[in-house]
Amino acid sequence: MLQFSKLKIFTIISLIIFGFIFFLPNVFKSEVSFLPKKKVVLGLDLQGGSYLLLEVNSKPLFKDKLETKSFELKKKLRSERINYNNFIIKNSTISFEFNIENKDNILKVLNDNKINENIDESNRELNYQFLNNQIKINLSESYQKRIKKNAMEQSLEIIRSRIDELGTREPTIIAQGEERILIELPGIKNPKRIKEIIGTTAKLTFRFIADNDAKKQSYEKLQSKNNLETYNVQKKLVLSGEHLTDAQPGFDNLNNSSVVNFKLDGFGAKKFAYATKNNIGRRLAIIIDDKVVSAPVVRDAITTGNGQISGSFSVEEANNLSIILRSGALPAPMSIIEERTVGPDLGQESIDKGILSLIIGFILVILYIFYNYKIFGIFANISLFINLILLISILTIVEATLTLPGIAGIILTVGMAVDANVLIYERIKEELKIEDNILIAFDNGYKRVLTTLLDANITTLIAAFVLYFIGSGPIKGFAVTLAIGIITSLFTTFILGRLFVSVYIKSKKGQEIKI
Repeated sequence: MLQFSKLKIFTIISLIIFGFIFFLPNVFKSEVSFLPKKKVVLGLDLQGGSYLLLEVNSKPLFKDKLETKSFELKKKLRSERINYNNFIIKNSTISFEFNIENKDNILKVLNDNKINENIDESNRELNYQFLNNQIKINLSESYQKRIKKNAMEQSLEIIRSRIDELGTREPTIIAQGEERILIELPGIKNPKRIKEIIGTTAKLTFRFIADNDAKKQSYEKLQSKNNLETYNVQKKLVLSGEHLTDAQPGFDNLNNSSVVNFKLDGFGAKKFAYATKNNIGRRLAIIIDDKVVSAPVVRDAITTGNGQISGSFSVEEANNLSIILRSGALPAPMSIIEERTVGPDLGQESIDKGILSLIIGFILVILYIFYNYKIFGIFANISLFINLILLISILTIVEATLTLPGIAGIILTVGMAVDANVLIYERIKEELKIEDNILIAFDNGYKRVLTTLLDANITTLIAAFVLYFIGSGPIKGFAVTLAIGIITSLFTTFILGRLFVSVYIKSKKGQEIKI
C-alpha cells in the first residue's frame, strides 16, 4: 500500500499539474495567453440573468381541432346522405339537429375511426351526447391531454431552438407541469429581446387580398403590423409557414430598409408558383400572427421558391423575425406569467458569501486537523487544498454550471474529505498499538480503512446520480459538484495523501513516529 512506482508518482504529479492549468484561468481576471480559455460557468443565482415562467395556452388548439373535426364530420354526413340542421360550434361544443330515424347512421359515423380515432382501449377523440333529435359533441378529456402534451413538447423544442440561435450560454429550459415552461438565462440582464423572440407564436400564412365584389363570408378583416391599415383578406390559404426551409435577414437597396429573405421547400415552391402564376396583378398578403406584415402586388410568377418579406423592419426586427421563422411557429400562444431579473450585484453577493463560508470552513478544518495530527495534519491540509483545485478544474473542463447549491456541494465535499482523513489516521493509531513495525502498521491502516471509505463514498455517489437524473436546475448543480468532489476527495485523500505519508515515513526510517 505504501509502495509507489516511478510511473505512479509521475501520473499523480501530472494529474495535479493538469488540474492547476485548468484552475488558474478562474483566478486571473485578464486572459493569459498560455492558459486555457475555459472558465467555470456560473449559474443564474451567481452571475445574474433572467428568469421567465411561460404558460402554454392550449384553448386555441382545442378550437382548431374542433373546427377540423366539424369539417370532417360534415363531409362524412353528406357522403352518407344524412340530413342535418342548425350545425353550430359554440363553447367548445359541436351541435346539430337530425331526423330521429337517422340516429343509428349518425352513431355509425361517430364510431368511424377516421372521424373519431381511438386514443386507447377505453377512450376516443370525441365524446357525444344525444338529446332527443339533437346531438352535442366535444373533445374528450384524453384527447385534450394528448393535445396539451404534444403542444408542450413542440413548444419546448421550438423555444430551445430559438434561444440556441441567440447564442445564450447554459440556458435552463424545462417543463413545469402540463402547461408551463421555465426558462433561466444566466448573464442576460435585459430580457426584452428574449421575450419578443420566445413569446411570438410566428404563425406565417400567405393569403390573397379579397376582390371588391367578394362575398362577406369569404374574407376576414385583418390589421396591418402597425395597426394603421385594415385589409380584407381571403380565408382561403395559399401557403403556410410549414413549407419554409430558411429565413435570413437582408437589406433592400431600393427602399433602404431591412427585409427577411425566405426559401420554400419543393412542395411549397410548386404551390407558390401555381398560385402566383394564376393571380398576377393581385395583392398577396403576408400574415404573421394575424397581422398583415406586407401585401405586395404579384407582378410575375414566383417559380424559384425564394421570396422576400418587407414591412419597414429595423435591423433588429428583421434579425429577430428570421430567427423565429427558422425555428418554426409555436403550436399555441404563450404568455409570460412570471418574470424576474437577477442583478449581477445580487449574484456577486452570493459568490462572496459562498466563498467566505468556504474559507471559514476550510480554515477551521485546517486548524482542527493540524492540532490533532501535527505533521500528518499538514499532509491532509495540502491534500484538501489540491482537492479543491482539482474539483474546480474538472468543473471548468466539463463546463458544468456552478450554482449556489453547487458551492454548498463543494463545502460538503471538504467535510467529507476531512472525515476520510480522520478515519485513516484513527485506524493507523489503532494499528500502531498492536504492531511494532511502523511501515506495516501504516500499510495495514490504509488497507483496512479502504472498504469503509469506498462504502461511504459509493453510497453518496449513488445519491448524487439520483439527484442529477431526477432533479433539475440548482439540484443538478449540487449533484454534479458533489459527485466530482467525491472522486477528487478519494484521489487526494487515499492516493496523494498516502504518497505524502509514504515519503515521510521512509525518510524517518528507524525513528519513532507518533500520530
